[in-house]
Amino acid sequence: MENQTASRSAAIIAAHRAFDSSKNIGERICYDPFARHFLPPGFTVIGKTEMPEETALEVFKNIVPGFHEYFLARTRYIDEYLQESIKSGLQQLVILGAGYDSRAYRFDELKSSVKIFEVDHPATQKVKKNKLFKIFQALPDHVTYVPVDFKKDNLQSCLPNNGYDNSLKTVFIWEGVTMYIDQATVNETLLFVSKNKGQGSSIIFDHTYREVVDGTHESKEAKGWLKIAEKSNEPLLFGLHNDTIERFLLSSGFCNIVRITSEFFNDNYYVGINRDRRATAILSIAHAEIAS
Repeated sequence: MENQTASRSAAIIAAHRAFDSSKNIGERICYDPFARHFLPPGFTVIGKTEMPEETALEVFKNIVPGFHEYFLARTRYIDEYLQESIKSGLQQLVILGAGYDSRAYRFDELKSSVKIFEVDHPATQKVKKNKLFKIFQALPDHVTYVPVDFKKDNLQSCLPNNGYDNSLKTVFIWEGVTMYIDQATVNETLLFVSKNKGQGSSIIFDHTYREVVDGTHESKEAKGWLKIAEKSNEPLLFGLHNDTIERFLLSSGFCNIVRITSEFFNDNYYVGINRDRRATAILSIAHAEIAS
């Protein structure tokens, strides 16, 4: 992403959520009634086009099979994770690389009792705040917006300076970000998160695999994604080897690690009317608690 340009991938992901949210309850995988409000006119899952949404989606699916299904399942799983965290006494929510995430506005339980921080690149955050102003006629005052360029800025100074409290039980959501930043930035971010002192604090994030990033993965979607990322000026930079994820998180100060792969999504979400749909296996989710 260029320094003064809002993230194109953030809008692409919102377009996927918007498309699915327009379906009937029994058919859709996730529901985000705000997603469409963040999109420019004529914007679809392949960007701005005169194609109908359905046609654009078929083009996208042909280039990167299983990505649409993964994006929807990822949103749903993180939603469910957040809902469980709220029930267990969540006090603070930090959304890293927030993009057009709408959880702060979709879950009423967050508005009165949870401190919420949306952390994102200044260019994307500016566009989002303008959209939110149009939706609500005012900028929601229960959210603190923290502009951060992960490639240059330090969370250690940016978040505390805006009211973040590391003694509170906190969930860090880091969705659709790690693959676009380098190893050093990933390490630095995890180090910051691991210092949170609130008992039961945790992080949930998704990632791809090293073989995808270095171009040796043979799947059609891996090769297609690399091309899309390069054309969008958002190259893939970080991935983990499949057998190192637990060790990586343990060494970064986390425990109670859970991995969620396409197998979980396909067995639990893509059933019934959606049983013929499948999420890609080259992306997965991990969540873990901060070790005492």
